[in-house]
Amino acid sequence: MKLTEVYLKGFKSIDASGQRIPLGDATVLLGANGSGKSNLVSFFKMLNFISTEALLTYVGKQGASRLLFYGPKVTDSIAFALKFSDGTGTDEYEVKLSHGLPDRLFVTGEKVSFHKKGHPRPQEYYLEAGGAEVRLGKDSNNKTSKVLYRLLSSIRAYQFHDTSDTAKIKDRGYVEDAAYLRSDAGNLAAFLKMLKQHADYNRYYQRIVRHIQRIMPQFGDFALDSIPGNENYVRLNWIDHEDSNYLFDPHQISDGSLRFMALATLLLQPPDLLPKFIVLDEPELGLHPAAIAELAGMIKTSSKNAQILIATQSTRLVDEFSPEQLVVVERDQKNRCSQFHQLSAEALGEWIERYSLSELWEKNVLGGQP
Repeated sequence: MKLTEVYLKGFKSIDASGQRIPLGDATVLLGANGSGKSNLVSFFKMLNFISTEALLTYVGKQGASRLLFYGPKVTDSIAFALKFSDGTGTDEYEVKLSHGLPDRLFVTGEKVSFHKKGHPRPQEYYLEAGGAEVRLGKDSNNKTSKVLYRLLSSIRAYQFHDTSDTAKIKDRGYVEDAAYLRSDAGNLAAFLKMLKQHADYNRYYQRIVRHIQRIMPQFGDFALDSIPGNENYVRLNWIDHEDSNYLFDPHQISDGSLRFMALATLLLQPPDLLPKFIVLDEPELGLHPAAIAELAGMIKTSSKNAQILIATQSTRLVDEFSPEQLVVVERDQKNRCSQFHQLSAEALGEWIERYSLSELWEKNVLGGQP
């Protein structure tokens, strides 16, 4: 089952009319600052909280009023539908979240459906509503609910922007915190240590190292021994390609190189550990053009085993994909909302034969400009 479409309305910059966003193996969101790309990424982050029954926590941190399109005076609810398909049938999950006092969101509608190909009507099931959390994970009697909950739980949003001196990625981490790579790569050292020591995963670790060396020629390998005096913790130390006697720590890596290490680990990890749907917000931040080209190659490799959604403003990254993989995000000034539309080579006609996608974007042929 793959996530083929998201329908979303009433969320942040997406108004009550709603928007349908098509999704493929690799989907690139393209748009100007303030167009709404990050708001869609934020929606997928909210799904992470929903799948772990922590929606109440997410709403408490964000504020319900800030999640609703222009606040509760204009919009009283958020609704979304996720459509999954495998060619033989379609599963759909629909949720409505309504505003209530004191500045809370309550689940006022939750439905799952399964439509087998060739059948005239879908099978629909309504779950109990009225609480602060969805009931999908607790519906043990419905096979469709179990499938949808597993699919929902496999959606993960990542952002590796924080490479400050106090970032978790630079701090020591608990060595057993390696079940999966965390959204901020705070457990990168522990995760890499697990891959390196695992008999079946070591070859993927070596592949990650090779890709890092292409971008950072002086990099030799990670030195992931436990911290002296405390075997339960590990730090992202590394050694030089020429001299393995000197140990470098994560503070001796450029921000761009550190982010690339996290990206390479995420995208090149063993397929059985990969989330089924990965969301990346501006992964090109701080990367050299050569590293962006390498990133595009890793995305294409990873998209054979997982779906990937990227929000970007990088012209270099855009040129690595086809028109059908691009979804342009624009702000409708009249209605003050975000609009999403998928490109196609056919619609672009002769333009695509004469210019690259980045050139067409800069000429505002594709849209997505301020």
